[in-house]
Amino acid sequence: MNKKSLTITAFALFSLFFGAGNLILPPLLGFKSGNMWWLVALGFCVSGVLVPLLGILAHAKLQGTMFDFAKKVSPLFSTVYCFIVYVIAIALPSPRTASVTHEMAIQPLWDSSYLLTSFVYFVLVFVFVINRSKILDLLGKLLTPAILIVLLLIIGAAVFKMDLDLSASTIKAPFNNGILEGYQTFDAIGAVVVGAVIIISINLKETSSDYVEKRQLITRAGIWAGTGLFLVYTGLILTGALFSDSFDHGITRTALLRNISQNTLGGTANLMLSILVSLACFTTAVGIVTGTADFIKGQFNGSDMAYKITAVLGCLLGVLVGQFNVGYIIAVALPALMFIYPITIILILLNVLPEKYAPAFTFRGVVFTTILFSIPDFLGSIGFGDQIAPYVDWIPFHQYQMGWVLPAFLVFVALNFYHIGKARVNAF
Repeated sequence: MNKKSLTITAFALFSLFFGAGNLILPPLLGFKSGNMWWLVALGFCVSGVLVPLLGILAHAKLQGTMFDFAKKVSPLFSTVYCFIVYVIAIALPSPRTASVTHEMAIQPLWDSSYLLTSFVYFVLVFVFVINRSKILDLLGKLLTPAILIVLLLIIGAAVFKMDLDLSASTIKAPFNNGILEGYQTFDAIGAVVVGAVIIISINLKETSSDYVEKRQLITRAGIWAGTGLFLVYTGLILTGALFSDSFDHGITRTALLRNISQNTLGGTANLMLSILVSLACFTTAVGIVTGTADFIKGQFNGSDMAYKITAVLGCLLGVLVGQFNVGYIIAVALPALMFIYPITIILILLNVLPEKYAPAFTFRGVVFTTILFSIPDFLGSIGFGDQIAPYVDWIPFHQYQMGWVLPAFLVFVALNFYHIGKARVNAF
C-alpha cells in the first residue's frame, strides 16, 4: 500500500460522504444549541461520522457488495433491505438536492417556482444518467476541494470574528438531538451503499494486493475520511452557534448557511458557495439515480430496459418530491429514517464484529429485535406518539426515540452467552 493509493481512497470516501445537502444540517443545529454546541456536535458525529466509518470498516472486512451486509439474516431479507434503501435514496435525498439547489442558488436570484427548478434539474439528471458521462467524475474531484476551501474560510472567519460568549441552548436533549439530526445525513446508509463501490474500484486498481492489504487500505482511508468529516461537521456546528444571536430563530437551514457565508466572506463568496453547492448536489443526484438503476438492472439480469425505466421513475419522483422546500422533505424523511436507520446501524455493528460474536442466528435475533423495538419510534414520528405512549413508555430511551438500543444489546449478549454455553456442551 503506497501513500498515493491511501490519499486517493481517503479523498474518494470523503467526497462520497460529504454531500452538499449535508452542509445545511450542522449550522442550524449549532444555531439552536448555543453554548451546548459541543454536546450536539458529539451526538451528530456519532451517527454522522462514527457509524458511517464503522460501515466502511465492515466493508473492509467483507469486501463484497451491499447484499452481503444483511445476507446472514436471510437472502430474502437482504434483497428486501436493499430495495428499501434504494427506494428511500431516490425518494428523499435525491429530490432534496434539487430543493437545496433552488433555495441556495435559484431563489435568491430569480423569482421562479420549486417545481420549475426540480423539473429542469431532473431532466438534466436523466440525460447524464442515460449517457453516464465521465464529466461528473471530474467535477466531483474538483468540487469537493473547492467547497472545503470556502467552508474552512467561513469557519475560520466566524471563529476569529464573532464573540465567543455563546447564548443558552434552546435544545432540551442536545446529545440525542445531535444523533437524530445525524440520521438526516444518510451517511450510514451511504456507507453501506458506496462502500461497495469503493471495494469494486480498489479491486480494479489494486490487482496485486491481497485481502489483508486491501483491508488495511480501506481501514486507514476510512479513518482519514472520518477525521475530515468530524472536523468539518464540528466546525460548522460551532459556526452556527457563534451566530445564534444574529438571525431570527425561525430561519431556514439554507437561509442560515447563505447568511453566515454573506457575513463572513461577503457576497462574492456567498455566490460562489451557492454555485459549488448546486453543482455538488447535481452530482449527488446523478450518483443516486445511477446507482439505483444499476441495482435494478442487476436484479433483472442486466436488462437495459430495467435501467432506463428505473432512471425515468427516479427522475419523475425527484420532480414530484423536489418541488417541496428542504424543511418539508427533511420532516417527511424522519419516519423512514426512524425505521431504516436503526436496522442499518445494527447491520454495520454486527458486520464489524469478529465472526464468533456475530454468527447467523445472532444476526437474526438482534436484527428482528431492532425492527420490533423501532416500530414505536416509527409510529411516534408519524403522529401516533400519544396513542401508543401507555404501552411503550416502559421501554428505556423511548423518550429519546432510541427505544431499540437496549433491547438489541440485551438480545446480542443473551445470544452470545447461549452460543458459548452450547459450544461448551458440544465440546463434552
